[in-house]
Amino acid sequence: MMLLDLFSPKRWSRVNSRWLPFADLVSPDLPLVRLLRLSLFQVSVGVCMALMVGTLNRVLIVEMGVAAWLVASMVALPVLVAPLRAMIGYRSDTHRSFLGLRRLPYLWTGSLLTFGGLAIMPFALLLLSGDTHWPKAIGPASAALAFLLVGLGIQTVQTTGLALATDLVDKPSRPRMVAMMYAMLLVGMVGSGLLFSLLLQDFSPLRLIQVVQGAASLVLAMNLLAMWKQEPRRPDLNRTAKAPHFRLVWRQFLATPGHRRFLVAVFMGTAAFSMQDIILEPYGAEVLGMSVSQTTFLTVLLASGALMAFWLSAVALRKGYTAHLLAAVGALVGTVAFSFVIFSEPVGSPLLFQVGTALIGFGGGFFSIGTLSAAMSMETGGHTGLALGAWGAVQATSLGLAIGLGGAIRDIVSAMAVHGELGSVLTSTGAGYSAVYHLELLLLFMTLVALGPLVKVFKRSSADEAFGLAEFPG
Repeated sequence: MMLLDLFSPKRWSRVNSRWLPFADLVSPDLPLVRLLRLSLFQVSVGVCMALMVGTLNRVLIVEMGVAAWLVASMVALPVLVAPLRAMIGYRSDTHRSFLGLRRLPYLWTGSLLTFGGLAIMPFALLLLSGDTHWPKAIGPASAALAFLLVGLGIQTVQTTGLALATDLVDKPSRPRMVAMMYAMLLVGMVGSGLLFSLLLQDFSPLRLIQVVQGAASLVLAMNLLAMWKQEPRRPDLNRTAKAPHFRLVWRQFLATPGHRRFLVAVFMGTAAFSMQDIILEPYGAEVLGMSVSQTTFLTVLLASGALMAFWLSAVALRKGYTAHLLAAVGALVGTVAFSFVIFSEPVGSPLLFQVGTALIGFGGGFFSIGTLSAAMSMETGGHTGLALGAWGAVQATSLGLAIGLGGAIRDIVSAMAVHGELGSVLTSTGAGYSAVYHLELLLLFMTLVALGPLVKVFKRSSADEAFGLAEFPG
């Protein structure tokens, strides 16, 4: 009873709102319980991301002996549908249904796709590792189907879920609502990363099956709870005039000065922070001798660094710093982070590697927050959601391509180093990892070049453009 009383909304209502981030989002129409329940769809996305990028890649590469390029390709498969994020968001804006629901049909479809992919994934991974008498092509094909279903599902859920979240609050509160949803995404990654780390301390194929299928059930349950009675039925929306074609609206958005450069910066910066996603944990295992539990904990360090970036960026935006400047600062932090990771091999320091990992999360969080804040202020013909969808589409596309390219570069360079093709100095498998980290440093400098003119041109015009975490105590 004492525990239930501790989490009672009535008890929390007596706490000064200055110490409760997003407290201003609570209203009679959107009470605290409903707000927290709605955020569960982002928690479920965080669980899937931590599982695919933070745990399965290390297990497949190290414990099951699957080639890194193949694992990277599987994780990067969602890139095939990433460009559709802007269209999915726009279609959910204009969707016509007999029941008067626009967002929930897409949320429900995305939830089923995610559950289906996770349900078949552990068996597909066993086939991928070669533990079968079936033809070898069955393994990659089944694993590709599983990863593609999960990728399509979480992108559909995230895009339409964010759109639903913004529908439930008034226009001035929408940036804070979207910010809260992204904060809950990181909370889901941290919590699930800790849980997976504990569950996989004693690794076995059976334990992997149990963990992945347990995650599938948890994700579906959270999404169902998040959707329950959230979207009001509006049959009258079906009588509105036909919306303009997506292609026309998209061309108008790209024609706006600065938008193309912004998207280029988002693409390169996201690639710079994401290329290491598939190889970070294998690097800790093969080069620094870290255990499964220790490398899984790296996901927690990444997400914790990003959460810290959320808080500091809120303070910076409240003091008048522009969103583009925050993105540039994130890129600068990234150069320091990857330098730490690179030097952790010659000095043989897991601690230096862990510090670098936390800084990668911190710099990547700053960059994501800065570009997200900038996207919120962009609009063409009133289609603010289109800018948010474009940001998500470019970011997801870049992430998928970078993950696939990172795994391929690691395999190719490592093979060349082991066979002595890179000289007598570079003869270890660590050379492949180092090549990827150096390429990420180059991409970060290119990102700074792209962001430079935007930092000078775009200025904050009012306090209303402040990022949604500005209510954090500072």
